[in-house]
Amino acid sequence: MRVRSVLTSLAVVSGALFAPGIGALTTAGAAHAVTKISHATATSMFSASGITWSSSGNCSDRYNSTCTSFEQLNLATAQGAQTLKSASGCALNITGGTEVGHASGTYSHWNGYKLDFGKATCVTNYVKNTFTYIGLRGDGAPQWKSTSGNVYADEGNHWDVTYYNCGGC
Repeated sequence: MRVRSVLTSLAVVSGALFAPGIGALTTAGAAHAVTKISHATATSMFSASGITWSSSGNCSDRYNSTCTSFEQLNLATAQGAQTLKSASGCALNITGGTEVGHASGTYSHWNGYKLDFGKATCVTNYVKNTFTYIGLRGDGAPQWKSTSGNVYADEGNHWDVTYYNCGGC
């Protein structure tokens, strides 16, 4: 009976599946469903992996560009950060998430595909020595691509990473 009550309480709103007390579970994309997670879920995942995060505004409001928010982050993006942490052994500090103030587009920060990581020698060496250099992005940022297809762009003072998948999680 419990399964039936949960199933009957699920709702589909604008292509997203919602469950009481959980929020959006998936949203339908052009090619596949993407699982969205809350800020609390993301921070729990990052803490469990030893990943830190910071913001210039010391906040997590998605609608404030000085904050670092993980609201509506793709699950695969959070898992990709965990994969980078475990594979590299490097300290990771996230400085940008799903908050306003980043470039728009399908595979954007706002849509949950990107994270910014603070620049550190360990991460830089890992990316440049492990992944394949694929040239400059339209804005001039040099890029490296992992074997799983995720793209790491060196934006000078941080890494801008586009996660198309969890990186082999």
